[in-house]
Amino acid sequence: HKNDLSRSLVAFGQDSTLVAVVELSMSSWLVAGLVPGVLRQPLKKQGADAAALLRLLYRWRDEAQKAGKPIGRIVVAFEAGRDGFWLARWLQAQGIETYVIHSTSIPVSREHRRAKSDRLDTQLLMRAFLGWLRGEPKHCSMVAIPNVEEEDARRPSREHETLVGERTGLINRMKSTLTRLGIRGFNVKLKKAADRLGDLRGPDGLPLPPNTLAELQRDLARLRLVREQLKEIEKVRLERLQQAPQQGAHAMVLILARVLGIGVETADMLVHEVLSRELRDRRAVARFAGLTGAPDESGGRRRDKGLARAGSARVRRGMLQLAWRWLMFQKDSALAQWFLARTVGAHRNARKIMVVALARKLLIALWRYVTAGEVPAGARLRPAA
Repeated sequence: HKNDLSRSLVAFGQDSTLVAVVELSMSSWLVAGLVPGVLRQPLKKQGADAAALLRLLYRWRDEAQKAGKPIGRIVVAFEAGRDGFWLARWLQAQGIETYVIHSTSIPVSREHRRAKSDRLDTQLLMRAFLGWLRGEPKHCSMVAIPNVEEEDARRPSREHETLVGERTGLINRMKSTLTRLGIRGFNVKLKKAADRLGDLRGPDGLPLPPNTLAELQRDLARLRLVREQLKEIEKVRLERLQQAPQQGAHAMVLILARVLGIGVETADMLVHEVLSRELRDRRAVARFAGLTGAPDESGGRRRDKGLARAGSARVRRGMLQLAWRWLMFQKDSALAQWFLARTVGAHRNARKIMVVALARKLLIALWRYVTAGEVPAGARLRPAA
């Protein structure tokens, strides 16, 4: 199975396997173990030190061997979080079988005020991890551990998204500042906006107050810097695509960018965030983007709570924006015709509801396009370079 991380496919020998889970934090780690031959379940708090963790695992292995239980397998798991995947890669390099648990896949107590501590969290992690190791489904899911190159390939798209948000925030803030003074017709996005600030007059004929003028000049300077950084990211990306069109996921990006309505930025984000992953099937693709429903059924009650939103928010936002663009640039495609047939004459919010279904179908169609070469029905492509 491709990327089947919902259950373990390796037989679990409890008498020969040392199991450890780690609760990570900035300054300290809490390590819980299940050591064959040792009645107690050890719990050790240590500093945030990978070498110390490895020494602890070897010490527990020696304790098991002294108790007559030779260890043939050491498995370690921790939740995905701020630390990312460096620890998993480091432990794997030392020969330790390591897994990263998807934090939202672990069932928790439904008590109104459930107790929570690092010790209780390690117990919860251990129960879920043991069920996963036994091959039982639905205990928890693992996150695919990327290598350094795969992680680094995602950075330009994510930085670009952050800078676009910063640019929008700066523009909105400057517009609000001018509106507060009664100035509405000034375009802060113009290249020479900073030179024209001194000529601005409010409805009372007075120039901008000195502190406000200085604030706007600083905001415009930041805006220029953000624009320069955005251009640099886009320039470097295009250069790399042209210099090595077949390197890594570059070929997939270029194939996707041929579809009319999809630019290089969107193609780069989709490829590195979802399409280049070895996802199992179309349902896994939709679930990864959080574009599946969340039914709420009990007895005679039947309703849907909307999108599950359990997947990648970045992919979900991008696909919803792309779905609206698809209706503009691919009007003759089968997906656009499917959408129009179901929204014509419907109530006012039908388009907003149905565009989610369109985004899900479109993501699956693009996944098939880049992996199997199946062009979406009726889609228009740019000529090959």
